[in-house]
Amino acid sequence: MRTPKGFRLHIGLFGRRNVGKSSLLNAITRQSVSIVSDQAGTTTDPVEKPMELLPLGPVLFIDTAGIDDAGTVGDLRVQKTRSAFDRTDLAVLITDGGWGRFEEGILDEFTTREVPLIVVFNKADLHEPPAELLAMLDERGITHIRTVASEREGILDFRRALLEAAPSEMLETPAIAADLVGPGGVAVLVVPIDKEAPKGRLILPQVQTIRDLLDGDALCMVVKDTELRDALTRLKEPPELVITDSQAFAQVAADTPPEVAMTSFSILFARLKGDIVTQAEGAAAVESLRPGDRVLVAEACSHHPIEDDIGRVKIPRWLNEHVGGELQFSTVQGHDFPEDLADYSLVIHCGACMHNRREMLTRLLRCREAGVPVTNYGVLIAHVLGIAERALEPFPAALDAWRGKMAEARDAG
Repeated sequence: MRTPKGFRLHIGLFGRRNVGKSSLLNAITRQSVSIVSDQAGTTTDPVEKPMELLPLGPVLFIDTAGIDDAGTVGDLRVQKTRSAFDRTDLAVLITDGGWGRFEEGILDEFTTREVPLIVVFNKADLHEPPAELLAMLDERGITHIRTVASEREGILDFRRALLEAAPSEMLETPAIAADLVGPGGVAVLVVPIDKEAPKGRLILPQVQTIRDLLDGDALCMVVKDTELRDALTRLKEPPELVITDSQAFAQVAADTPPEVAMTSFSILFARLKGDIVTQAEGAAAVESLRPGDRVLVAEACSHHPIEDDIGRVKIPRWLNEHVGGELQFSTVQGHDFPEDLADYSLVIHCGACMHNRREMLTRLLRCREAGVPVTNYGVLIAHVLGIAERALEPFPAALDAWRGKMAEARDAG
């Protein structure tokens, strides 16, 4: 139950108001997770419920508001529901027998996104789905089942359908750094203890990287940035990899021998959660920025900004210095992300440790469709500090992409 949300299969429940989405969630989880009422529109913001769905593993159910909600508040609810599309790995379309433009719209949306979908005919004791509708779903290869969620009827069939429809890649656990180090290899993790480090614990990417290395039978040494030089001298052989918090990049690069590979947690997560090649190319787009250009900074987590915040203070300061003038910065957090990106010259995203891979890939796709370059905290910081070559060296395809874009920038400028 402690598996981070970003590593869970996200199962979205969609449909009109009062078709039984919340009842279905309560039935599958055997808990009163969502409020159930005869009054339509009870669910407002998406309700998230993590659980273990064996033998699949950790999942996250997302109970959404009715897609047919109306009025000013209803439009906001629908907007929240549509934002859940971006992070859904497996969609469940629930209907009480009705079928129209709302259901067709959801079906088409996930078909376009190539997201597996299950249709649940709830309240099956009251409504029998039309034979022609069932034939259409069969023809399109879409699984459909009948339930009476309020009585827990058909829940075993629902569970079986979820297990059969789950994307096969979700059963695989991608490596964070273990593949770069190898069994028996040594990784040194540089963890600054500063204002952004939670008291008494490490931040999530650091913890996940440590576990990944241990699972890969690698040796792991964790040090503060002020202790790196001493730690390296104590090792009998050089480590296979040094991983640092991006904020300490400059010092760590100076203290790490050039023959030792070095990168950052943020760059590792750019590979894990998104497309590191795209984000490496995006870093080179910094060379095209001019004072006054608009830049979007996107953070996956919601936290209270501190005095020297990485996304609101340090990155803007480094970029302004690099460009030689003031840029216009906007910041979004959590699942918020602008529908219209046309006014931005660059999008800078955090490592997305709190997002699942699908949501991050959706954001990268939206940037590509809008023609807006997108990069990652770690890649960007390495670029403006002049150490991108070294930070991207463990990822040859990303390094080649960055070099190619830099060559284009030089030719154009």
